[in-house]
Amino acid sequence: MEPKIVKQAIINALLASIYVTAVGLFISHASRIFGQKDTALTPVAVLMLLVFSAALMGILVFGQPLMWYIDGKKKAALNLLACTMATLSAVIVLTFAALLIVR
Repeated sequence: MEPKIVKQAIINALLASIYVTAVGLFISHASRIFGQKDTALTPVAVLMLLVFSAALMGILVFGQPLMWYIDGKKKAALNLLACTMATLSAVIVLTFAALLIVR
């Protein structure tokens, strides 16, 4: 596998992980930032965050592989997608291992 593909997959997965971490921290501290009381805007804000997050994760995980696939670089596209998913899986395993250690 090309080192360029592996490097790009790691970058994509780490950017996704950083974003998910930032959103998770934001959500865990949201009641301190905005207060305990929910308003009619709370579900709107949460759904907007969900839509934005889904779009951003789609771009980070599937954007470049899709562009490469359309350009005819099918093998490279599938390799990039597989490497990105493998890296994300490794981050997930490390995250759950950290949860077991910290508890």
